Amino acid sequence: MTKALKSSGFLGLAVMMAVGLHQFVILSGGDPVPPWMIGGHAHLGVLSILAIVMGFAVPALGVTGALRTAVTVLFIAGQWGIPGIVWLGEGLGLLFLMPTGFLWGLALIVSMLIMLYATLTEDVGAGGSGPAAMAPSDD
Repeated sequence: MTKALKSSGFLGLAVMMAVGLHQFVILSGGDPVPPWMIGGHAHLGVLSILAIVMGFAVPALGVTGALRTAVTVLFIAGQWGIPGIVWLGEGLGLLFLMPTGFLWGLALIVSMLIMLYATLTEDVGAGGSGPAAMAPSDD
């Protein structure tokens, strides 16, 4: 599951960079970049970096089972959902999608609250356990 988070993060960064390059082409032509394109670009970049960090934090905190699946699925949904609705809603005029932003934002919040729970309930005596202690076949 952490492979999914890290992969989604790196894919998101590649997409964000491609959008940034497209914005540069728009600016080079003398036109302004639409605000919706800038907003989606920024959100995808930050959330993709966090997806990579989450890919390392989940095993480091020993999040397993259903909680691990929930964190992964909810975070990836929010990572792509937030910039996706900005680009589709504002960019393509599909404004009916805009209210789903609350769903994607809630998915991100719940994934962070699960990680908070994992942090607060982590066995302090286990010190030193983390990614190195995980079996290579864990992903």
